[in-house]
Amino acid sequence: MDLWELTVQARRATEELLAAAHLEPGDTFVVGCSSSEIRGGRIGKASSMESAAAVLKGVLPPLQSAGVYLAAQCCEHLNRAIVIEREAARAYGLQIVCAIPQPHAGGSWATNCWQTFRDPVLVEQVQAHAGMDIGGTLIGMHLRRVAVPVRLSLDHIGQAILLCARTRPPLIGGARAVYSDNQP
Repeated sequence: MDLWELTVQARRATEELLAAAHLEPGDTFVVGCSSSEIRGGRIGKASSMESAAAVLKGVLPPLQSAGVYLAAQCCEHLNRAIVIEREAARAYGLQIVCAIPQPHAGGSWATNCWQTFRDPVLVEQVQAHAGMDIGGTLIGMHLRRVAVPVRLSLDHIGQAILLCARTRPPLIGGARAVYSDNQP
């Protein structure tokens, strides 16, 4: 697996989703990432710190440039908790929990994010404005209520299937309602 190519793919996907989602500074962008699936293995069975680090090198810079917080989903062994900057947890009033992700309890992705973030904390959940699911990690529980699928120019990172979504405010009111044209 070419690590540089993983970085390039991850950056391209992140930039495309940022453009489609119309995020604002301070918004959250959740990423679930199976390094096993990226390498062509079965989720949770072939973890790779190197593959996860390569993806993070592609994902983080565009988010930082946009002022958007990365919310990194842990694996099921930590109940899909989220690694996020303490600043974001405070801004959103998120409950911090006591655990530190490890490669086999949280996953290589979350562990790399924990090691890279300035002041990481773990929270049980977020309601992100957009997100990428790399390898079937099931990020839906961490998206705002109305998720809209986004098709990008690529559908894989490495060998892992890539699914993306943005969110929008709920449309309420029925047939007589009038909706704003400037929905994200």
